[in-house]
Amino acid sequence: MRTIQLLFFFLFSTVIWSQYSIDGIITDENGLPLKGAHVHIANKTTSTLPNGAFLLEKIPTGKQRLYISFIGYQPIDTVIVVSQNLTLNYQMVLDITKLNEIALFQLRKNSSVSVVEEQIAKATIEQYSNQTLGDALKEVAGVSILKTGSTIVKPVINGLHSSRIPIINNNVRMEDQQWGTEHAPNFDVNSAGKITVIKGASALQYGGDAIGGLVLIESEVVKKDTLFGRTIANFASNGRGGSISSSIHKGNRLGWSWNVVGTLKHLGDRETPDYMLSNTGNREQNFSGSTQYNAENYSIGGMYSFYNAQIGILKAAHIGNVTDLYNAITTQQPFVVDPFTYSIDNPKQEVQHHLGKVNFKKWLSESATLDMQYAFQFNNRLEYDVRRNSENKKASLDLQLATHTLLVDYKKTFDHWQLKTGANLGYQNNFANPQTGVRPLIPSYQKIDLGTYAIGTYNIDNSMVLEGGLRYDFSTIEATKYYLKSRWEERGYDDEFSHFIVGEEGNQWLTKPKFDYHNLTGNLGFRKQFHHELEWYSNVSLASRNPNPSELFSDGLHHSTGQVELGDLRLEREQSFKFSNTLKKDWKKTNLSVTPFINRIANFIYLQPIGFETTIRGAFPVWEFKQTEALLTGIDVNFNWDVTQAFSYKSNFAYVNGENLTENQPLIDMPPVTWNQKLVYSNPKWYDFTASLQSELVFRQTRFPDYNFETNIVVNNELEPVIVDISSSPAGYHLLHLYGEMTFNLGKNNKITTALFIQNLTNTAYRDYLNRQRFYADEMGRNIQLQIKYNF
Repeated sequence: MRTIQLLFFFLFSTVIWSQYSIDGIITDENGLPLKGAHVHIANKTTSTLPNGAFLLEKIPTGKQRLYISFIGYQPIDTVIVVSQNLTLNYQMVLDITKLNEIALFQLRKNSSVSVVEEQIAKATIEQYSNQTLGDALKEVAGVSILKTGSTIVKPVINGLHSSRIPIINNNVRMEDQQWGTEHAPNFDVNSAGKITVIKGASALQYGGDAIGGLVLIESEVVKKDTLFGRTIANFASNGRGGSISSSIHKGNRLGWSWNVVGTLKHLGDRETPDYMLSNTGNREQNFSGSTQYNAENYSIGGMYSFYNAQIGILKAAHIGNVTDLYNAITTQQPFVVDPFTYSIDNPKQEVQHHLGKVNFKKWLSESATLDMQYAFQFNNRLEYDVRRNSENKKASLDLQLATHTLLVDYKKTFDHWQLKTGANLGYQNNFANPQTGVRPLIPSYQKIDLGTYAIGTYNIDNSMVLEGGLRYDFSTIEATKYYLKSRWEERGYDDEFSHFIVGEEGNQWLTKPKFDYHNLTGNLGFRKQFHHELEWYSNVSLASRNPNPSELFSDGLHHSTGQVELGDLRLEREQSFKFSNTLKKDWKKTNLSVTPFINRIANFIYLQPIGFETTIRGAFPVWEFKQTEALLTGIDVNFNWDVTQAFSYKSNFAYVNGENLTENQPLIDMPPVTWNQKLVYSNPKWYDFTASLQSELVFRQTRFPDYNFETNIVVNNELEPVIVDISSSPAGYHLLHLYGEMTFNLGKNNKITTALFIQNLTNTAYRDYLNRQRFYADEMGRNIQLQIKYNF
């Protein structure tokens, strides 16, 4: 009996402990490794390393199901017999997502593994086809918008904006005089195939000054041998106009591929629920095209884009004296309301932006690539003020900005390591045309940038990845500027900057200010995957941003905003130390993402109202660039719930607290608390019908500094002292937006989608704290937009 028991124990142990290991390498059709492919055998799961390798241990003997998946590729689903240690190498085949038999695909490339990258869906980009990049970015939690009127919109990420948020267009950093609050990105949202938001300075390959974050824009990528196109027509009730955008795409896995996109926009005056916003029409004529040749071990390509816009500036925002400003704030009514028109009069902006690039990529081996790129940009900004007689046709500001950049990047993958390193060289020249008859707000200058970086990623195991990087940047800027002697003395520049004076002309000094900056930046972070679909992202970053030309050299009336802006030659570079964490949890039908952050910024530069100044043009509010120690804290929350097969619910919540530590008071221009919710209904069987009701709740910003000032206004022919309340925030507001669409097949390769988008459904009158023109008028009222999209 004892012998039988021993034999049974031996057999049982053999069965229990007959477990083996299985390894291998997963590659694509070209033999290149696929990082992050999911491999499932029995109850074991893992992901491939950067070299495509995987390892699973303790696999039971016998028949086991093997399942390998990777986004964009056909899954491998088979049965293997395990009786010994195995090495299994598989080559995955592209999975073509068909759209009326037209094949598209786009794989996600992460710029940082330790920060969550939030991508805007292609459907959302198309929904905002008639609007701006900033409007589309507002769909992301933690992203708000800074506006000048209704058509000039730029993104605000975790409370920061403008040059703190570089916009990368197809691997080219946009240089379009984005310094000012009323300088929106010169980009046509219709030319974007993918838009990604990175909150923080973790993607060092794009620069070390992204204190607020990054916006990455990529064109549509097609690698299937096919030809297809799309036309989107929009008709808007508010503005009584619309836009039309057409694109054609030719794809090829090997050989030539190309894309062409063109857009026209034509809208007239916008209107609030109660009155017309006079002179707020806009026009756009945009084009972009790219081509690329793909070989087995290299690719070469190029692109060109042209952005051309004419933008009206609200007439009521250009006041003639301090009394007009006081009355506008007190009465909450614009002092100019004209009948609707499509014409655009002064004040207005005319902007042209050219971008061209060529790039070359070489696969040095299966695990190493080399990228080289040259890009050229030319931006011409014209700003027109209300002037007398023939001078009214002449621009008051004419800036011509030319930028050259050269990039070299190298990427190498080892067993558990991935190394990215590179360098950039840039030269920029800004020419301020003196023929305007007005002293330029921004002077002529030359700037040289040189940078290098290295980023390392280490896969500790299949569940944890570490990332670290360093970057060094050198910049030098030299300007040529005339200063009024009275302004030079008023600013106290005599003692500190007398060596900048190189000449004298009447009541002006000719100066050549020159500044050199050396910046060292870096980041360190990790991503950890736990059981039960839980992920933790953690990142700490050090970023530095040099004062931009507007902050250093502004000196006079900014015509498109109707305010005097004063820069300061004493401004030092900003240095940001940001710590952020993200927890992501997926359940069967829901997912939750929570991202708290702390951002301490030394020498934070902000624009502060300080009073009024009288010029020959009239009296204008004066805003001055200042510096302080700042602390920004906040949290972003995303929640998604698939309630049923037909209904889903989405919620985004964002809170930012900005503190001026030097003056012990709130920071100016911090976004208020926002909570966006959306209920979506989908019925694929009924012509792919989709409808959504969105709630946009914006609370009143209760934390703002008191920069009110006292002045005298004329009352009954006598001067009377009053307090001009330029600081108080407007009331909070709640908006509803309704969207619905249906798709109809017209033939083998054709379909048409009709959509109705109603913004501000209840026609609510409100004012936005982050709109520079909130002192003069309400925001836009209801806007009914009909969209017709034709795919062929």
